[in-house]
Amino acid sequence: MTVYRYGLRFLRDRWRVVVRLIAWSVLETGQTFLMGYALARALDDGFLAGRTGAGLGWLGMGALAVCVGAFGTGRVYGAVAALVEPLRDALVRRVVARGVREGDGAALSGLTQQVEIARDTFAGVVMVSRSFLFTAAGALIGLFSLDPLLLVVVAPPLAAGVALFAVTLRPLARRQEVFLVADEAIADRLGTVCPGLRDITAGGAEARVAADAGVRIDAELGAARSLARWGILRVASLAVGGQLPLVLLLATAPWLLDHGVSAGALVGALAYVTQSLLPALQNLVHGLGTSGSRLAVVLRRLAPDPTDPAVAQDPETTPRLAAVPRPITPAPPPEEADPAAVQRPEAPSADPAPEAAASPPPGAPPALSLSAVTFAYGPASAPVIDNLDLRLPQGTHLAVVGPSGIGKSTLAGLVAGLLEPGNGTIRVCGHRVPGSGAAAHRVLIPQEAYVFTGTLAENLGQSRPDPVPEAELLAAADAVGLAGLLERLGGPTAEVDPGALSAGERQLIALTRAYLSYAPLVLLDEATCHLDPAAEARAERAFAARPGGTLVVVAHRISSARRAGKVLVMDGQRVDLGDHEALLARSSLYRDLVGTWSRAGSEPPLPLRDPDGVDAVAGAGLPRDGRHVVAYGPVGQMETAGDLRDGGALGGEG
Repeated sequence: MTVYRYGLRFLRDRWRVVVRLIAWSVLETGQTFLMGYALARALDDGFLAGRTGAGLGWLGMGALAVCVGAFGTGRVYGAVAALVEPLRDALVRRVVARGVREGDGAALSGLTQQVEIARDTFAGVVMVSRSFLFTAAGALIGLFSLDPLLLVVVAPPLAAGVALFAVTLRPLARRQEVFLVADEAIADRLGTVCPGLRDITAGGAEARVAADAGVRIDAELGAARSLARWGILRVASLAVGGQLPLVLLLATAPWLLDHGVSAGALVGALAYVTQSLLPALQNLVHGLGTSGSRLAVVLRRLAPDPTDPAVAQDPETTPRLAAVPRPITPAPPPEEADPAAVQRPEAPSADPAPEAAASPPPGAPPALSLSAVTFAYGPASAPVIDNLDLRLPQGTHLAVVGPSGIGKSTLAGLVAGLLEPGNGTIRVCGHRVPGSGAAAHRVLIPQEAYVFTGTLAENLGQSRPDPVPEAELLAAADAVGLAGLLERLGGPTAEVDPGALSAGERQLIALTRAYLSYAPLVLLDEATCHLDPAAEARAERAFAARPGGTLVVVAHRISSARRAGKVLVMDGQRVDLGDHEALLARSSLYRDLVGTWSRAGSEPPLPLRDPDGVDAVAGAGLPRDGRHVVAYGPVGQMETAGDLRDGGALGGEG
């Protein structure tokens, strides 16, 4: 049933309470009637006639009526409570039943917030509606008692104002709901986007996300403007129904006096309009216009009716509330880009064994070049990276190693466009960073992987403009090491709950997503820290063998450096670049890192940020991490020997 029919049935079922409310309201109305009538009699029959005692008597009767009306008002609140509390109880039962029946996650919010809104607004609607009806009745009866001509002047504009306001009620409620829906859409989208800002920037999806947010902001703006336009009619109804009668009484005063209306009656009529009708109409317009619209919206949410026209059917606002696809994907490589600079991989091979990456075409720009790049985190801070030059041909596999806090993640952030250098230039496949061209040619996978609610195929194909063919998706999952998880979840069409996945499983999904992207340069910023060594090795070999691909790994294990063709050792403002054997021969820091691992005998587990001290590690076979549980202490107390020359605690990269 509609909200209005629901309300009528609710009142009909409680007719005794309604009758009691009417009775106390009639008692309260006595003061409205006597306010103007006693004043008129006090003037005409008392003070103007030279009978001061009679005038004071009539004024005393008006004061007594105020006391009686106050007693009635107190009883009115009790009757309103008898109406409001059953409504709240009914809504609570409905919300709880829906939450239990449907497993509705919003049931608690509806119980604690929307039900209370309905309760409070319903009480307000009852109070202002009742007050206007009985106040207007008392004032109109009083005007007729003083002189019917007064009713002729006041009643028509009052009726016109009320009618104009009544016409706006339903459209206002619709537009109020559209506005709330648009506002909720913005809040929901921001709640999805904000946790993934780093990935959005790294993936070059800023323009798409901004356009997505712009659509929702425009929708809310359109709804607000529509609401404001209809709100103007509320102001007009108040002017016509409440202020125009006052103007007409003053303008027609000479005519009324000439036609037998006494001075006292005219003063009483002015008192009725200014002290009763105008305040009552103001309360009705502002209270019912706002609270009534809100109540209709909340009741429609809590007690939806499939036959009730949807909000989106409003022709004035529907086009602005068009749905926007949920996946956030970076733009494909620009049409004007050199085709040689973008090597789009074909369906990945299922064999994770390393292969020789395809040779770059002659004359192709380097996959990554840094020229005299300097970066500091503040104008007075020492540079983290100072005058760095680096050139990586396409197909290079580079590992970046060094003590914690030395600037490895800073370097990845600069290449990804998350940070801007103070001096120097950075180019990705010939495109300057930051810029849309560079963003389309590189993809960053951070340590904390971003996985959103949706199907597995949507998550894996997030960086592709079109759906990924299932055969290519399965081949990529097998290459990176996701096949076991994919099978366990139920295939590509299975729904993903990010909260139900371990940190390692989320990393595998993010790695496979990057593997499927068209970006030739892949940046792994400790993106395998939650994988065991075997799973990490499989993923890195898959990226190294990716046709036309270039891989940069911010390493947390020295084994990543052994697998890489080139190793960049960062040591403060000094760097050293070479292969594993050459660096062992000439770099004391690199020997220190490798030697620490050798003395340890094996690679220690990494802190996985579980507050209880244990967390799952995704193994190569992905047995739901059942075989790999590693105990550890707080993050700040863990040491990773192979990545710490000074034995400091593992922290975020500088």
